[in-house]
Amino acid sequence: MPSGDLYCIQQFRVALSLEIDKAHMIQAVIFDMDGLLIDSEPFWEEAEIQIFNAIGLPFTMEMCAETTGTPITEIVKLRHRQFQWDATRYPIDVVAEQILNRVIDKVNSSGVPMPGVPYVIESFLQRGFRVALASSSPSRLIDATLSRLGIASLFEVIQSAEKLAFGKPHPLVFLECARRLRLSSAECLVFEDSPNGVIAAKAAGMTCIAIPDKKRLHSSSFLNADAVLPSLSHFDFHFLARDTA
Repeated sequence: MPSGDLYCIQQFRVALSLEIDKAHMIQAVIFDMDGLLIDSEPFWEEAEIQIFNAIGLPFTMEMCAETTGTPITEIVKLRHRQFQWDATRYPIDVVAEQILNRVIDKVNSSGVPMPGVPYVIESFLQRGFRVALASSSPSRLIDATLSRLGIASLFEVIQSAEKLAFGKPHPLVFLECARRLRLSSAECLVFEDSPNGVIAAKAAGMTCIAIPDKKRLHSSSFLNADAVLPSLSHFDFHFLARDTA
């Protein structure tokens, strides 16, 4: 277990965010996927840079970071509005599919779980919480990821934003997930790794703990999260009133 001032501050923020009345309300935990359960953000960066560069865009890693947590189709539409490439030669849906296929190939060949997976998910289940997943990723990638990690059976609800009217940072994917769980937003705790995901969770009226990558751990982009931790494995279950361990 990490020690030092940083760890103490992070845990203190969790204690403040999950005050006793809020903790008693929480019935379900909703996890994001990319960058939270699996270390897939490098796959997205590599795929986006390769495909966008191939069609003539001066695409960089910094540009990838701008849209972390956003559905790939929305990313491609955004970049087309920005760069106006010939969409008859490089159709938006084809470009999005090419990026997605590369990410799925990387997940299938070398995807690894993030620290705390699957322990934290299983621990929530053991404590009587319901567990769900809400991701901007298409269902094909969700299926590939959960299969690779061997954790598909742990989730009661698996919700993709793929066929919803809006993706993150719009709250719809979280609201739809709560609807399928037959719970209110106040009864859901969300774990997210991206600023767009945190915006979506808070807009849905849910408690949200951010788990940024190391480069963004102290970023102001996560100030609206209820708490910020370095990894899922840092979560202390004693902050939840239901915990009796």
